[in-house]
Amino acid sequence: MNTHGVAITWLGHAAFRMRSGGKTFVFDPFLEQNPKCPESEKNTKDADFILLSHGHSDHIADALPLAERSGAQILAITELGLYLGKKGAKNVVTFDKGGTVDCAGAKVTMVNALHSSSTELNDVPLYLGDPAGLVVAFKEGLRVYFAGDTDVFGDMALIREIYRPQVACLPIGDHYTMGPLQAAHACRLLGVEAAIPMHYGTFPMLTGTPEAFKQELAKLKLGCEVVAMTPGQTL
Repeated sequence: MNTHGVAITWLGHAAFRMRSGGKTFVFDPFLEQNPKCPESEKNTKDADFILLSHGHSDHIADALPLAERSGAQILAITELGLYLGKKGAKNVVTFDKGGTVDCAGAKVTMVNALHSSSTELNDVPLYLGDPAGLVVAFKEGLRVYFAGDTDVFGDMALIREIYRPQVACLPIGDHYTMGPLQAAHACRLLGVEAAIPMHYGTFPMLTGTPEAFKQELAKLKLGCEVVAMTPGQTL
């Protein structure tokens, strides 16, 4: 897989760190309570931008602590961003689907996702806006589609047509997101050169595997490369 010089580190589950142009982008930080996150990464201070796909705790649990340690700017959909601001986040940029934010030369665009997004307040679910995906066009030329938690949906073809991602970070665990079968069809719709599987193996119900993902891609006769990373590994 050609990263065009962008360093991509998987922190387990759906958490990633990507370094571009001297800046560090952290996606969906679930670190301290993440059983797959390396111990050395659980209390990292390394972040300039924190990009969030939705409000579930296994995606935002460390957003506030990481922002406080690092001084990073948080980017999130409006309702989630406002919630984090009320919780003490000092530097939050809110935007919505179709919108693009410039982050030190990287263009971050929010796109659709099929999932849910909430936290709990007094044991009652609290809506935190729509779930989203993110397309990041890094200044080195790499275009990454971070799907967040989602099922496959037909408008992934529009993500391909408009944003032309080369790499997709896709959930494959099943149960709460799409599994290997749907993820393979997501690759078909997206036309990406490579896919990095995520959101699998963290908990027992997330049964999808990279091997099953590869098998489903083979059935579709797609040339998409599956880059199965180990937590802490950097490409």
